[in-house]
Amino acid sequence: MPELPEVETVRNTLKKRILNKKINNVNILYTKMIDNDPTEFKNILIDNRFTDILRVGKWLIFELDKHYLLSHLRMEGKYFIKNTQEEVQKHEHVIITFNDETDLRYHDTRKFGRMKIVKKDELWHTPEIKKQGKEPIDETLNASYLLGKFKNKKLPIKSILLDQEIISGLGNIYANEVLYASGINPKRSASSLTDGECVKIVESSKKIILKAIEEGGTTIKSYTSSLGVTGNYQNFLQVHKREGMPCNKCHNKIIKIKIGGRSTYYCEICQK
Repeated sequence: MPELPEVETVRNTLKKRILNKKINNVNILYTKMIDNDPTEFKNILIDNRFTDILRVGKWLIFELDKHYLLSHLRMEGKYFIKNTQEEVQKHEHVIITFNDETDLRYHDTRKFGRMKIVKKDELWHTPEIKKQGKEPIDETLNASYLLGKFKNKKLPIKSILLDQEIISGLGNIYANEVLYASGINPKRSASSLTDGECVKIVESSKKIILKAIEEGGTTIKSYTSSLGVTGNYQNFLQVHKREGMPCNKCHNKIIKIKIGGRSTYYCEICQK
């Protein structure tokens, strides 16, 4: 699943290529992906323009004159920019055609992605955005905030870090990396963490996410160079996808387990 660095990379790439182009047509090939009435969705977009693209957590927010188009890539969503004349490919579900005869095409093999248009004054009240927690790079994310959120949480800290209402934009890859960098066992209950350990999570989250953004994200199966951008952060991963390989700190083998149904990689020695 694309996480904050990958979504940020998509945002920055799209901003360079689609802003201020007049939208001539919208073709919805899979209506269940749209949370509005399809006709209303089309009518708002046609003859309009994207003037900016924002991001909250893993949500892309395309700015229009009086509305925002929210887009979540979920597991395997991707955006392509193609010439209008190019044949529509399987799994291209929403096609936005601009006046320069280029398309913004949303491709999603698993059809889990979501789009929703909201009025501008409703953005921060819409459930999808309102419930988002603090981002890893938010200056207000601190140990006190995490201690308050972790209190009485008996679930493993790995599962809690994936809760978007606590830390927004942190997904499976970076949760594994943050816990390794912080020296915290992913099986520990969140409520057992100390103030010092929460400080480490804050510091590690910010450092890792900023570096991942700088490197264009992590290119693995669920995130590829659909816009001509290939992430490089996979070259910096310390535990994720390194099962059976030596820990870079103690040389013990990295192990893989499942926590909450998610693949979890860690070092038994460095993350006791």
